[in-house]
Amino acid sequence: MHNNLEITTLGGGCFWCIEAILKELKGVEKIVSGYTGGTVPGRPTYKEVCSGLTGHAEVVQITFNPEIISYEDLLLVFMTGHDPTTLNRQGGDVGTQYRSVIYYHEETQKTTAMAVLEKVSPYYENPIVTELSPAEVFHEAEDYHQDYYNNNSTQGYCSAVITPKLTKLRKIHADKLK
Repeated sequence: MHNNLEITTLGGGCFWCIEAILKELKGVEKIVSGYTGGTVPGRPTYKEVCSGLTGHAEVVQITFNPEIISYEDLLLVFMTGHDPTTLNRQGGDVGTQYRSVIYYHEETQKTTAMAVLEKVSPYYENPIVTELSPAEVFHEAEDYHQDYYNNNSTQGYCSAVITPKLTKLRKIHADKLK
């Protein structure tokens, strides 16, 4: 890895979807699925986060090379990879753990994120509800959640929900793919 890499943390529903989409981008060096933004102490489990009682969001932590993909472009892909207008929900996934959220790691990321949200807003019929918050403690998800789509692409949820999102990504953002 290079010294000039940056990290960001994003949540847009199920982390399997966001991981699968962003993993395809040039400049994305590493993606780790996990949980952040919760109010209970200790390391949460998937079952605890799914209960909606911990306050955590399902997120991915992305290590990327800003010389290959800008933070703005990364966020633009993220914003088109989920529905940022549904509060605490993505499709059939309902609960605060599925909220649309950008956790910024530095003030420049916050400024860029605010500009991206403003830029994409006119493209949506409903108001964007994406939360913008400072990065908090990140807890890596259990091993079986890492690279979930690539390891389980024939599973029902993957073929019904993630595969169509990847098809959309490949059409809209073909120039940014590996």
